Amino acid sequence: MHPHRAATRAARAGRLMFYPTGRAIGLIALGAPIAAIFAAIIPALWAIGAAWAAMLLLLLLLDGLIAAKARDVRLAIPQSAEIGAPMTLAAEASFSGLMVPQRIFGNLGVDHRLADSGKIEFALARIAGSAAFAGEATTIPGRRGTGEIGKFWLRWKGPLGLAWRQIAQPSAQTVAVIPNIAAVRSPTVQMFLRDSVFGLMARKFRGEGSEFEALADYQPGMDRRSIDWKGSARHSKLLAKEYDTERNNQIVFALDCGSAMCEPIDGLPRIDRAVSAALLTAYVTLKSGDKTSLFSFAAKPELSTPFLSGSRNFFRLQQEAATIDYRHQESNYTLALSSLQNRLKRRSLIIIFTDFTDPTAADLMLEAAGRLIDKHLVLFVILEDQELRAIIDKAPESAEDVARSVTAQNLHNQKNLVISRLQHLGIDVIEGAHDEIGTRLINGYLKIKRRGAL
Repeated sequence: MHPHRAATRAARAGRLMFYPTGRAIGLIALGAPIAAIFAAIIPALWAIGAAWAAMLLLLLLLDGLIAAKARDVRLAIPQSAEIGAPMTLAAEASFSGLMVPQRIFGNLGVDHRLADSGKIEFALARIAGSAAFAGEATTIPGRRGTGEIGKFWLRWKGPLGLAWRQIAQPSAQTVAVIPNIAAVRSPTVQMFLRDSVFGLMARKFRGEGSEFEALADYQPGMDRRSIDWKGSARHSKLLAKEYDTERNNQIVFALDCGSAMCEPIDGLPRIDRAVSAALLTAYVTLKSGDKTSLFSFAAKPELSTPFLSGSRNFFRLQQEAATIDYRHQESNYTLALSSLQNRLKRRSLIIIFTDFTDPTAADLMLEAAGRLIDKHLVLFVILEDQELRAIIDKAPESAEDVARSVTAQNLHNQKNLVISRLQHLGIDVIEGAHDEIGTRLINGYLKIKRRGAL
């Protein structure tokens, strides 16, 4: 058993029951036509059918009684799992009796966060040289939150193969389904952060940012725009301005968790794709020395964390992001963004993850965003709807396909119109597929840092 897993022990307290196997049902059913044939030939033999069924029922009961007995059952589950990532559960069981089976089958009842079907199936194989069995099962959590574990069922056949013996054991365990941060652990990101010029070592970094640091001799390869012409004229040599890299900026990740963001993309809700991209970028912002906060909203503001700094607080951000719920409500941009604006006391970079299909809601969003850019730098992140693009690109085969394609194209055009209006307001917009949006957002953040826009 792995030390990071919680184990449930279920010995003799489980509910025990018998029921027939497919073989027993087939044999009982076979007795009916045989008895009918005998009764047609010799009417006095009509009782053979009843005797056949009674004999099989007796054998079935005997098979269930002499079957092996479960003495110790253990279920090991992780205390937490990441959404969209495989989660492995392990089960062990030991048996006593003369006729120990070769294979045990299990079923674990879970809620919809852990498995869409509501159950996870196990197959336990016998450990060589013992009466113990072990097996594993894998599931992929589909929603964040607390996943509940229900009853754990085990069943095995008797030695005659006529009866299933089954036990059921309740479990009160839970699994915390947290946001997926696999991208943060990727070697590419770790190598990038190791070589990044932002905040990994306690020394000054010059050459970028907007805070003037010093004058230095101009070297080939420097940006010509950094040349201080007046200073160069006074000293009769080319001098260039050096700037200290800015730190301690405020970065806010504002996540829309309304109905539009609850729609799935490639099997997971948009909000979960957005949370993963936000956490990936938040890891970089914390490493860069900037203060980072999470903010979520739907019909009203939901989550608002304090500004955190330092990579040691990344785990806290991940835990806070796990509490962002799925709200099947229309998002109130006016209330949410005005509340966020009142909370911020200094210029900040506000990264808004959202999606829009309703033109009226989009107009309200544009109006609320327009008020933010007077004091803050705003960046919108929009997930590309690949399903919508596939409908548009598909060659129509019927009138229904044509209507579907036209509707999809209209929705796509409306979305592009809103993006254009955002850009006309001076707001940067990043749009991309869910598997590349995190990288694009990091690049956008670093670009803002390089040009000293904050």
